[in-house]
Amino acid sequence: MSRYCDNCGKANKACICHWIKTIETQTELWILQHPSEVKRAIGTARILSLSLPNSRLWVGEDFSQHDELNQALAQTDRDIYVVYPGEGSVALSEIATQSACQRKKVIILLDGTWKKAYKMWQLSTNLHHLPLVSLDNVDMGNYRIRKSPKEQGVSTVEAGFLALSVLESAQTDLQPLLDTFDAMINFQIAQMPSGVFEKNYQSNE
Repeated sequence: MSRYCDNCGKANKACICHWIKTIETQTELWILQHPSEVKRAIGTARILSLSLPNSRLWVGEDFSQHDELNQALAQTDRDIYVVYPGEGSVALSEIATQSACQRKKVIILLDGTWKKAYKMWQLSTNLHHLPLVSLDNVDMGNYRIRKSPKEQGVSTVEAGFLALSVLESAQTDLQPLLDTFDAMINFQIAQMPSGVFEKNYQSNE
């Protein structure tokens, strides 16, 4: 019997499936996940891919020759943006208000540490022609269990939540994404030996 859930990929005792709520969105999310994140207990990309029928998740490091992604990129009925703090990136809120055109919008998220995401971006040259966007509605990430080198660094699920908050109708209830995220983090913290979390992460509180 496998130690891991076939659906969410996490250890059976840490399965997140019972917290997942389906959310219908107009915006598509494409998640490019670094292989090192697949079995990570505190990884959050699966929250998005399980919650959002209008999402895709691909695993790799160099996506330049990824057939399925390249076929999707070749479609001409979508406006596709990459969330990445590169040169020339613009605030996502500006994109949301620039045009009245009702073309489908796609947001690409790179799921990995800052170092891994940077390498994915450098290798995946098929993304370099796409416009870059930044999340201008970030306060502080709640990824309490995993420090980020960026003051406003957020987890992948938070990035997805923030992007969809800008692009989706106000009637779209995205809160279940964060509820599942919080439940997962609280579970992981509860598994830590007493005092470990407070010692290592109290500066984030």
